[in-house]
Amino acid sequence: MRISKYFPVAFIYFFINSLGLPFGLTYTALLSPLLYIWVVMVRKRDVLWPFLLALTPVMLIHLSMGVDVNSYFISLVNMVLVYIFCQAVYAFLIKCDHKEIIFRQLLIINFICCLIAIPLFFTPYYDLLWAKQFLTTGVYDFRRLCLLTYEPSYYALLFTPLFFFFLLQLLFYRNTINGWLLLVMLLLPLVLSFSLGVISAIIAAILVTATVHYKTFLRNKRFMNLVGLAGMVVIAAGVVGLIFFPDNILFVRISNVISGKDPSGKGRTFEAFWLAGQLLEKKSYWWGIGPGQIKILGFDLIRDYYGYGYDTTHVAIPNAAAETLAIFGWVGLVVRIGVECFFFVYTKVWRNYYRLLLFTFIFIYQFTGSFITNVAEYVVWIIAFTPVFREFDNPGN
Repeated sequence: MRISKYFPVAFIYFFINSLGLPFGLTYTALLSPLLYIWVVMVRKRDVLWPFLLALTPVMLIHLSMGVDVNSYFISLVNMVLVYIFCQAVYAFLIKCDHKEIIFRQLLIINFICCLIAIPLFFTPYYDLLWAKQFLTTGVYDFRRLCLLTYEPSYYALLFTPLFFFFLLQLLFYRNTINGWLLLVMLLLPLVLSFSLGVISAIIAAILVTATVHYKTFLRNKRFMNLVGLAGMVVIAAGVVGLIFFPDNILFVRISNVISGKDPSGKGRTFEAFWLAGQLLEKKSYWWGIGPGQIKILGFDLIRDYYGYGYDTTHVAIPNAAAETLAIFGWVGLVVRIGVECFFFVYTKVWRNYYRLLLFTFIFIYQFTGSFITNVAEYVVWIIAFTPVFREFDNPGN
């Protein structure tokens, strides 16, 4: 098997980025100085000063309003490190000619890890690869796959670019892995992570992409067969579940979501925006409260609202869009959405099936989870806006 020179960093990013490190710190952040030097060498120009220049007026506004300086600049440095990693990802995408090989190696290793995790689930050492969490009202200490990441939904988000890439390979007869085995390799991680937010956004992205390119997908035999198979499996599983297992975890979660009794779903969506609004009242609706200030101004509010214990040391708003609103105000949120829409049009995302799937997925997901320095989210955005996966271009555009 050919090993790319880029594979070690890809492996670190996907599997062990936060392993053994304090919360919030990653190995990609620690590697940022080296990545910055590499980006400058590849791009032949400095990429950092425009970002710092754009941050300067916002920083001056925040400082003039008053902030906890230590927390502010620590968070600001973290944002800069995330930005450098994002530039490295973009440079990798335009420089590497064998991205598919790296994707396939990650997929295979991930599948092997899933197979190892399954028997481990039934042992006292399950917590090495599984997280035991509160899931929804009535379901406590539920085990979900996270491998060596810190959280199951983050692991599912990491996996999404691989899922879409190899799903399209399968649909367009480009797969080099047996079709049924590939389906298992794609579905098993999502099922075991039980991240309904990620899975729902994936389904929505597939529906939007299939609708936009309906002529292509309606004529695609594999796509129609998979849709039919998925429909039959869902119906059969639903009937069996209703008759024999009416109190199963999935039904309980869906029932709680519909009835408004699911604190996890509410906490990651509209309640996150309510919390952001409460924080904006303390500083500025236009410019927000500033980086690093959520834990200063909102610690007690968020801890008490979500019912965290008094031994809690870290709080956050579990929604990237809502966190952007809290930190940078309505100006920041409008700029965020505006930049996304601009690059959607500028890079003609709709002309490529893979990029449209990723864009639709992450555009939806940012309103249901994630956080403002989530490198996994930015990797999805960067792939969506970088026109390098030409094999998935719509030939009619």
